[in-house]
Amino acid sequence: MSIRPEMAAFDGGNVFDRVPELPDPGSRWTAARKAVIVGAIRGNWVPIEEVCEVYDLSADEVLAWERDIDRYGVPGLRATRLQIYRDTDRARQQR
Repeated sequence: MSIRPEMAAFDGGNVFDRVPELPDPGSRWTAARKAVIVGAIRGNWVPIEEVCEVYDLSADEVLAWERDIDRYGVPGLRATRLQIYRDTDRARQQR
């Protein structure tokens, strides 16, 4: 399978009929780009091992993106929001 598919179709955790267009390696990681990667993996368009190799990511990092999408949606992938979500989770656990 090629790492450069032709069309994008990812929306809030759903992968549609078209192959997602993956970001170029070395691109800045935005929430939308992370979401496309997660969608491509979940849609079985590209294996996680290939994503990790091409983008120089750890499997733990990609799994964390999946967890964040499941918990908070695509906005949860924003680096600036990460600390807010973590602090909110800690506060809930302490109650």
